[in-house]
Amino acid sequence: IQNMNLPSKIPVFPLSNFIIFPKTSVPLNIFEARYIQMVDDAINGDGIIGMIQPKKKNSDIPTLYDIGCAGKISNINKTKDGRYLIVINGISRFKIEKEIDTKKKYREFSINFKEYSSDLIDEKKSINFSDLELIFKNFKYLFDKMGYLINWKELEKESLDKTINGLSMAAPFSSEEKQILLESVSISERKKKLEEILKTYVLDDFSNTTIQ
Repeated sequence: IQNMNLPSKIPVFPLSNFIIFPKTSVPLNIFEARYIQMVDDAINGDGIIGMIQPKKKNSDIPTLYDIGCAGKISNINKTKDGRYLIVINGISRFKIEKEIDTKKKYREFSINFKEYSSDLIDEKKSINFSDLELIFKNFKYLFDKMGYLINWKELEKESLDKTINGLSMAAPFSSEEKQILLESVSISERKKKLEEILKTYVLDDFSNTTIQ
């Protein structure tokens, strides 16, 4: 992956409350005509698209956050009704430089990967469960309350970065909070931010009053 030739421009797929990280995989159901065209074009090219969050949902051409994550399309299936069921494998986070004016239905941007070169390095840290005890405890409380089912035993088999990233992606947080986690450069910084955000959810839940 370190020798991967990354593009300087990519098509982007804006999804609110949705982030991916390098070395994670997520399934996507593509049904809008513009994004079906985007997948068609991508699979005829390098297969890379950018996942990024819009700052506001209620707009056909929303302002986007500056930081997203590029992923490579794999496992493509076309349904009888013309949708694509695909899997995206996260490669590296990127920063938007400028939008490219095209005649395409979807949006393309000039981007760079410079700030996130560490995403391409395979660095695995074994998980230290005493370190993650509070995170797991708070997540279990939050997920049980919301009726989420998480296979904790499987999660505990993963490396530290995959566990932290998996929880960051699955968490029922706001777009802004997810963006904070995405933009945290290191795993240790992301773990710290995750603890801080979780704490507010658990504390809010135990409090009957809202401080204005």
